[in-house]
Amino acid sequence: MEELIRYYNKFNEEKRLDSRHGTVEFTVSMHVIHKYLSQMEHPKILDIGAGTGKYSVALANEGYDVTAVELVKSNLGTLKAKKSTVKAYQGNALDLKRFKDDSFDLTLLFGPMYHLFTEEDLVKALSEAKRVTKDTGAILVAYVMNDYSIIMYGFEEGHIKEIVENGKVDESFHTHSTIEDLYHYVRIEDINALNQKAGLERVKMYAVDGAANYMRPTLKKMDEETFELFLKYQLSICEREDLMGASSHVVDVVKPIKS
Repeated sequence: MEELIRYYNKFNEEKRLDSRHGTVEFTVSMHVIHKYLSQMEHPKILDIGAGTGKYSVALANEGYDVTAVELVKSNLGTLKAKKSTVKAYQGNALDLKRFKDDSFDLTLLFGPMYHLFTEEDLVKALSEAKRVTKDTGAILVAYVMNDYSIIMYGFEEGHIKEIVENGKVDESFHTHSTIEDLYHYVRIEDINALNQKAGLERVKMYAVDGAANYMRPTLKKMDEETFELFLKYQLSICEREDLMGASSHVVDVVKPIKS
């Protein structure tokens, strides 16, 4: 936790989501959020790992009842400084005891799964989100995908020999991250296994940024009209199952398995 806090005290998540590639992720993610909110009456939203409030403040400004939980004090301070109606607290995804069971209609888990490394912690985060979310609600969980890390960090940035030699990837190029790596990368089968252990079933999975992270220099050079077309393209393909594993981020929409 301390290493993660130090990292986010330096890393500007707000700036990332305001970049061209971040805008793709944010726009498509908001599209997904609105899709499920439109099916609910007077929904209460919980944003776990809210960062500086990019999502929670935007939703609160639309008139939604939003509660946010954030681990990093500096991020929480930035969120609160935006003077929105978001009810913001310091906390983490593994312990949501301040909230009663079935308190929220829609729960966002958009950052924590990037930084949890043991199966126990990953399942605990999902289970806590499940506990505080109504059975009629939805949980939206974001992950960073395995092959994005292999292609970009491994091959594009030239670390592939190093990570093979030190056992960070296996013979199938499946990453094996530890806490010192800060980021945890997954494949679809990993997500499926976590859902099963947490008693969750998939409603739909979305490739929220697709190739955007691979194309950062290209996106920066695009004129506004071309970039708008790229956003339209990503929105049109974000539900295609054949593209999920190639996306850098996915959002998995899940709900409790009915007994």
